[in-house]
Amino acid sequence: MASRVVRRAVRLIGASFVVAPVSSAVPGSAVNWRGLKQGYSLSPIARLHASSFHHGDRILAEEQVISRVPERTELDGLIESADSVENLLHLISDHSFKGNQAAVLVNHLSRIAADRKMEGGSILQDNRFQKLQSTLEDEISTVWNGNLVSLLRSLYYLGQNDRSKTLRLVENEVHWRLRRLGFKHLATLAEFYVTYVRTAGQKALMDDIIKNLELRWTEIEDAKLVATLMLKVGHLSTTLMDRLEDKGLELAEHFTPEDTRKMALALAQQNRRSIPLLRALSYHLMQKHFDFRSSLLVDLAFAYGKLNFHQTQVFQKLAAELLPRVPELSPGDVMRCTKSFSYLKWLNLPLFEAFTQHVMDNLEKYNPLHLCNIIMAFARLNYHPAKGDSFFGVVLEKLECVLADFDRFLLIDLVWSLCILQQVKTSHLQKVLEPVMYSAFVGGIKSQKMQNYHLKLVHINTAAMLECTDFYKGPFLPSEHPSHYVEKKPTILHTGLQEVLVTVVGDSKNCRSPVNTIYGWLLDSEVLLDSDNKPLPLNEFVAPHVLHSEGIKPLPQGARRLAFLCWEFPNYCSRSKDLLGRFVMARRHLQAAGFLIVEVPYFEWLELKSEWQKVAYLKDKMGKVVAEDMAR
Repeated sequence: MASRVVRRAVRLIGASFVVAPVSSAVPGSAVNWRGLKQGYSLSPIARLHASSFHHGDRILAEEQVISRVPERTELDGLIESADSVENLLHLISDHSFKGNQAAVLVNHLSRIAADRKMEGGSILQDNRFQKLQSTLEDEISTVWNGNLVSLLRSLYYLGQNDRSKTLRLVENEVHWRLRRLGFKHLATLAEFYVTYVRTAGQKALMDDIIKNLELRWTEIEDAKLVATLMLKVGHLSTTLMDRLEDKGLELAEHFTPEDTRKMALALAQQNRRSIPLLRALSYHLMQKHFDFRSSLLVDLAFAYGKLNFHQTQVFQKLAAELLPRVPELSPGDVMRCTKSFSYLKWLNLPLFEAFTQHVMDNLEKYNPLHLCNIIMAFARLNYHPAKGDSFFGVVLEKLECVLADFDRFLLIDLVWSLCILQQVKTSHLQKVLEPVMYSAFVGGIKSQKMQNYHLKLVHINTAAMLECTDFYKGPFLPSEHPSHYVEKKPTILHTGLQEVLVTVVGDSKNCRSPVNTIYGWLLDSEVLLDSDNKPLPLNEFVAPHVLHSEGIKPLPQGARRLAFLCWEFPNYCSRSKDLLGRFVMARRHLQAAGFLIVEVPYFEWLELKSEWQKVAYLKDKMGKVVAEDMAR
């Protein structure tokens, strides 16, 4: 009621101020507004309230606010024109400051200190700056919102102590005004404040900032703001991240490549594989033509690799942009690119040849960790450089002297990768197959990581026994060393193969599925054929390759063991029919162990629709393998 009376009184006062000069006005008569407008120029207040007075008791639907901008003073100009810390501090001695002016000066101080890379400690200890702090403490409520947010950032940059009275007062004032801050000020506050949160009070302020962002996310209209918030504070709130992803989809077409980079990195850091958003980012990235920076290309490759998001057109664009810039990349960038593309299972031969040449030309700049990661990436993709002998010669020579300093897991990864690439040497095998190394993996293997490395040790031992007999004489893993039991979830391809294979061999006793071998590799199925190519019951014959053999009969003369290997979609390089490195090594090891390999790729099996087609397919595959063996 009181507010209504005040509003009506203000309107009447404004109107009476205008009516007073009209001599012909009669008390109680209506005001001639049309004539008044023609004869007099209305004052600002009259113009504002004329319609309100004309409508009598009608209450305004919206509150009208008149903003009054303070007059610019000489001191404001002196603060802006000052170009050194000393000049600014000198102004404190010669002038009297108001709260907002003091905040502006502190912000200017921090900018100059940042540009000139000055330490803030000397500024904080200056008596003149402490005098300015007293002014801020007394008049903190008069500081404008934008200057208040900048003031908080400036105090932190200058190194103000968390227990400082000035800093606590500024934080309290920010906390008090949080709901009245514009969204851009709120976003700026969240962006820098997240790195300074330590005390309970600071955590409480940060929590309220996040809550306000969650409630006001619809106010975001800037694509760059979405990307920045996702990168800086998205990890603090799942709800906020969901909202930002929705807003990102809405504004995706307005993203610059730099915004796309920030958003992709934010998703990668939080391991959020948002398929709709990644597709939108990829689409709009392909539609626009920008001059991409090398660092942006490397970061995008990393983000796509971390999220395992496959977008061939984007990969081709990244490769095309990176190829001419390879000579200017740092060793770290080359390592990140090769590693990212290996995670994506995507091999671009010209680009990888350029990476290889970069390593050879700048070998002295590469540290051992860079070289190890590059070799592991090559092994994952089964990539053999055109100048492989020269490349591995110089790289392994540099690594040879630091092998003893490697962590045991890194050493196993490196030697396992060299076994895939068939570049392993005696010194490498001896390092990982010595008793001190493998004893850590015997007994009590519980974690998935330990199981994986135990399996790699078995693979290395298999490579030493089957592929390196010409130059390697030991040590090997002891025969009593427990082999790792490999588990594999049944797939449609694997289940279908088992069912059809029983039909082909006539009896389930004539095939075995799946088969764990002492070599660390899993056979999807196994069949034993005699010299006339007729199936034999597997359980009756000795099987030295399995972990626990049931049969006791020796194999008849001319018998052949067939190993069936199902190659699923994930076993291949992206958009290719080339197997990944570990599966190529598995095929080599099993062939060296005496198996005839029957490969069943997913893209061939899925084309077979009927049962008789699948039976005929397997019979044809088995016949070709046997014929090739007989022709040798």
